[in-house]
Amino acid sequence: MRRLALSFMLAALAAGPAAAEQDLLLGADMASPAMTRAEMSRADVEALIKAADGKPIDLHDKALSGLDLSGLNLRGANLRTARLNKTDLRGADLSGANLEQAWFLKADLSGAKLADTKMFGITARDANLSGADLSRAMPIGDFKGANMSGATLVDLKGGADIKNQSMGLMRAVFTSVNLAGANLKGANLGRSRLEYADLKDADLTDVVLMGSDLSGANLTGATIAGADFKNVDVSGARLIDLKGQDSAKDWSGRVNVDRAITQASN
Repeated sequence: MRRLALSFMLAALAAGPAAAEQDLLLGADMASPAMTRAEMSRADVEALIKAADGKPIDLHDKALSGLDLSGLNLRGANLRTARLNKTDLRGADLSGANLEQAWFLKADLSGAKLADTKMFGITARDANLSGADLSRAMPIGDFKGANMSGATLVDLKGGADIKNQSMGLMRAVFTSVNLAGANLKGANLGRSRLEYADLKDADLTDVVLMGSDLSGANLTGATIAGADFKNVDVSGARLIDLKGQDSAKDWSGRVNVDRAITQASN
């Protein structure tokens, strides 16, 4: 399955610049058993956890889609290239886990602990991460349509690494993500995609947004003190009742400022 995941990524790159910005679903058969079924049961996973006696367990490349793994202790687990589509992980502890190139389509991770996780190449479209803790995580992947309302993303490391682009311009994709009320203090979202994201009342204190796309996003009531807006596209973005605007960095360096919405409609 690792080769399959890699082939999806390479196919996206081969499809051209637009696709190379990482549609990892390109060419994937989402109806295949590898993506929809589980090769283990919850009892099997619990047995592995018990046998590991506190050490991280290895579930890399496993098919775990649709399982109820809620509340389990999966700290530091190796889930690289694993498939957990529609898996119930509510309240699970995945702190420090390796989730690189893993699949979490429509998975329920509400209230889960995901601090310090590795997420390069993760695909978590339409996943529920409401109230989850992703502090210091590295989400260089696709979260399009996910629910991250009330989530903690403090010191998130989601900025594109322009020095290491052998796989194309991999970045954090938060297109149409619900981040209402989320805590993103100190997060790095440089060059990230945040089109149509809901950032209403979110805390963006000291967030690096340089070069990101906020077109159509809703920042109503958001706190932006110390946030870096250099070359940020705000076309169609709702920049209403912002808090800490006077101390935002490079506020004058925004792009398409004339197309932003700065007053609430009557």
